[in-house]
Amino acid sequence: MPQSSRPVLRTSMPLPTGLLLAVANGILLPVQGRINTALGARLDDGVAAAVVSFTTGLVLIAVIGLALPKGRAGLRRIVPAVKERSFPRFYVVAGGIGALYVIAQTFTIGLLGVALFTVAVITGQTLSGLLVDRLGIAPGGKRSITGVRILGSILTIAAVAWAVSPRFGAAADAGSLLLPILLPVVAGCLMSFQQAMNGTATVHYGSPVAATLVNFLAGTVLLWCAWLIKVSLLGPGYALPAEWWYYVGGPIGCVFIGLAALLVRSLGVLVTGLGMIAGQLLGSLALDLALPAPGTVVALPTLLGTLLTLFAIIVATLPWPKGALSSRRPAKGSLAGRGGGPRQGGGQRPVG
Repeated sequence: MPQSSRPVLRTSMPLPTGLLLAVANGILLPVQGRINTALGARLDDGVAAAVVSFTTGLVLIAVIGLALPKGRAGLRRIVPAVKERSFPRFYVVAGGIGALYVIAQTFTIGLLGVALFTVAVITGQTLSGLLVDRLGIAPGGKRSITGVRILGSILTIAAVAWAVSPRFGAAADAGSLLLPILLPVVAGCLMSFQQAMNGTATVHYGSPVAATLVNFLAGTVLLWCAWLIKVSLLGPGYALPAEWWYYVGGPIGCVFIGLAALLVRSLGVLVTGLGMIAGQLLGSLALDLALPAPGTVVALPTLLGTLLTLFAIIVATLPWPKGALSSRRPAKGSLAGRGGGPRQGGGQRPVG
């Protein structure tokens, strides 16, 4: 199928400004997690909290898409892109991965604390990022699994083990925390695939607003089905609260996705991703220190393990010299081999 000749739009932004925005954007994720967790506790229903988060996000992104001319143009390209099989059709259900992430937030942050939850998610993202790069699912194409990236992944695993060590003082406690830790790790693994699928879909829609809307729509439908099944078996939880701040989790998700797409066009994927990961780590630690959830443990190994995780991500993601990373040789006849097409475009490629 002939490729669209639509140009890739780029924005210009000073590096310090872009990095600060990337860090601020990363801080949004642990804030969203704390809000969704609080809503789940208030409703006594974690699935209902996820439904509220996704539904409010869907409403907001739909309003934005209909209000902006570029948003409307992107929305009009969704159905043709799917019908023409511009990308595998199952990419439209990538929002289900986002639904799993929100459920993981709601059910495990209260047990693990925001910091450990974030470290677990980043571990999954780092490990699966190697596979996603090797498969070439993202618009940037295939990337080699190098020794430096493998080293960064091993350091990440060691850092997570160190960070969670204070929570495994007793065998019984270890058994009770095994599933809560595995759930965000799995969600993080799948998020790399979601970002790759979203990046590819964005290229064909021509708008990150359209890709965001499709994600929220798929996740909302899945969560509503799960909630209706839960209600039929166990009954509903409590009524919705009146406080407005319980409902900003979904809009935070919209801001995160939109700002990430803007920063990627200006800074590139690697620098943007590193800044956002730094924001997640710093934001989660700040929340656990300033507003700790009941049972949250922030011991010295947790602090040092989180810092080591940040160092491991730097090792795994920075564009090291060719000698350190083993050169990437584009396939014969590829756009990269002929000098055509940007190496880092508007679509998101998972960091790692």
